[in-house]
Amino acid sequence: MATVARRIAEWVTELRYEQLPDKTVHEVRRRVLDSIGCALGAYHAAPAKIARAMATAIHDTRAGTVWGTTHSTSPELAAFANGAMVRYLDFNDTYLSLEPAHPSDNIPAAVAVTQATGKTGKDMILASVIGYEIQCRLCDADSLRKSGWDHVTYGALSTAVLAGKLWDLDADGLEHALGLAGVCNITTRQTRTGQISMWKACAFSNAARNGVFAADLARRGMTGPNEIFEGPKGLMHQLSIPGVAEVILGRDGDFMIDRTYIKYWPAEYHSQSAIDAALQLRSEIGDRKIESIHIGSFEAAVSIIGSEPEKWRPTSRETADHSMGYCVAVALLDGNVTAESFATERLTDPKILDLLDRTKITEEPELNTGYPEGIPNHLTFTLADGTKLDKRVDFPRGHYKNPMTDDEVVDKFKRQAAGVVSDATADKIIDLCWRLDQLTNLAELFEFEVLDK
Repeated sequence: MATVARRIAEWVTELRYEQLPDKTVHEVRRRVLDSIGCALGAYHAAPAKIARAMATAIHDTRAGTVWGTTHSTSPELAAFANGAMVRYLDFNDTYLSLEPAHPSDNIPAAVAVTQATGKTGKDMILASVIGYEIQCRLCDADSLRKSGWDHVTYGALSTAVLAGKLWDLDADGLEHALGLAGVCNITTRQTRTGQISMWKACAFSNAARNGVFAADLARRGMTGPNEIFEGPKGLMHQLSIPGVAEVILGRDGDFMIDRTYIKYWPAEYHSQSAIDAALQLRSEIGDRKIESIHIGSFEAAVSIIGSEPEKWRPTSRETADHSMGYCVAVALLDGNVTAESFATERLTDPKILDLLDRTKITEEPELNTGYPEGIPNHLTFTLADGTKLDKRVDFPRGHYKNPMTDDEVVDKFKRQAAGVVSDATADKIIDLCWRLDQLTNLAELFEFEVLDK
């Protein structure tokens, strides 16, 4: 019987652009526009600056553009720097399953290697679909989180195969790329535990850097460890993910990108429905005092963004956007959740801390049954006058069952681009994204001028 790596390699080798439905191609256009917007929104943040400095210190004629510049660096460093920018605000897309993930993290790697190979927009679209497919299907197969490992472990594998596809590796080469990427990129979930650091923005982009590097080695003839999944010391055994043996890959137009979700607010995805519910109830509260807030939720949300003491007194932006209590409090106070909601001075705002002290989050068995198909959060506000208000939301705006329109995606992009690039540049990026499949050179989309700050 073929190994898991061989099955993946053969699926990737056989997939052609012509097999992609129009809706899937269009979804990639939307995700590329959304990713560039997320990168622009984070452009002047410290982790983005650090990552760009690393990438621009190296000049490489293989033409991996650092977005927002004309600088050409190595494809793996381009994947790292651009991926860190896309990820920093926690505003890029999401997929929820046995393992949660942010599959548009694959896009910077696809862009970098498309540029390195001199290929076209169509090739980049196909590579992105492959990245989403491999990562999301592995997330469906088994959970890394349950044993303390991080979801970006799957990202090293997905970026290795999308890069290998762009470098025209055959099934043997792709199998080696998976072995090279899988054996040395096992990451712990400490990235997202306790007070969260800048590294959260870089965890996947580092995995992508290594995935691209693994594919580059494989194309040059480097062989990788055999049976990377099911071997006696392979990923399935060492990481306790036996379900990966049954991984299923898309057929007949059934691609995972179409089941993923664009974020409506810049916060960890499990909080999106809680934010949605809080904003819907806000107008009913008016100027009345809130006595207490109860958030009934499901295991994944409670574990990731509702249980640790650090989530009740965040000291970093990264921790605050991973605190459901904080996100609900700021939504109630501001009437929205934006990047500015997590500014340093907001973390010690007495009004936010007061609401946090009045908030309790509990796991509710009936809500567990609604996850991961939805993200059911049930908010109950008890007001000082004794009034109780409650709201449950399962499918917040942006969920694939409640998707954002193209106009909403454009509006989100423009908000992130405002003040970072000129209006003319923003309009050009929008136009080129909608014509992504027609582009013969990605430089015209990703080489643009950022305004001085």
